[in-house]
Amino acid sequence: MKFIFLIPIFLFLSKTTAQENTASKQVSTFTMEAPQLKTSRKIWLYLPKNYETSTKKYPVIYMHDAQNLFDAKTSFAGEWNVDEKLDSLSAQVIVVGIENGGEKRLEELTPYKNAKYGGGNADKYLEFIINTLKPEIDKKYRTKPNAKNTTIMGSSLGGLVSFYAVIRYPEVFGKAGVFSPAFWINRKDINDYMTNSKKIKAKIYFLCGDSEGDDDDMVNDLNHMEKLLNTNRCYCLHLNKKVIVKGGHHNEKLWRDGFTDAFLWLGYK
Repeated sequence: MKFIFLIPIFLFLSKTTAQENTASKQVSTFTMEAPQLKTSRKIWLYLPKNYETSTKKYPVIYMHDAQNLFDAKTSFAGEWNVDEKLDSLSAQVIVVGIENGGEKRLEELTPYKNAKYGGGNADKYLEFIINTLKPEIDKKYRTKPNAKNTTIMGSSLGGLVSFYAVIRYPEVFGKAGVFSPAFWINRKDINDYMTNSKKIKAKIYFLCGDSEGDDDDMVNDLNHMEKLLNTNRCYCLHLNKKVIVKGGHHNEKLWRDGFTDAFLWLGYK
């Protein structure tokens, strides 16, 4: 099982070749300094189709691994088609994609250090989003900056760090899309953190496939985390949803196919 999950962790460093750019005209990019990470980081920005002709303010979704969200040319194994899906819905939302740190991806997206693989700098990565990136986005664009209108979403390690973020920083993130979360790499620590957390109010959408490895670790981890979450707060509140896709594998297809349902369930249009 762990070998399966390490493929996305390390092969995100590669990029496909012989591909044309597929990002829509609603997508732009810029690079900014990330002092918390002692580097700079490329950011991908999706604006709704009516942004330029509107005066309204928009909720914001922050997503990890931006290389794989909008453009087949920069993706490792296919993009999520986030821009096309949102365009088709005439979605009233801004999406901010943060490129992963290449060889530092595991380090930046894990809340705790793993004895074998290292990591544990997710707080610095999230502090970059919270203290540097988000203020810039809120300053330059018409956003609804409160937690109720701020979502964090990702897959694999990005799913892990998104789940951690809504627990650790509830004043910033009010919703999360947690796809195929790599809970295994920080299993004891993230379970303990969940168990000892204050009452969680965030809306959380869980997604995984039942064929993401050679055993049932992914499904078992997700079921256990759901149980912990339902102990923290009453299931009757309907603040979390879990989708397990029959035959679903740990790949972009699973996440691409699941994006729209997650987007709509989290309350967007």
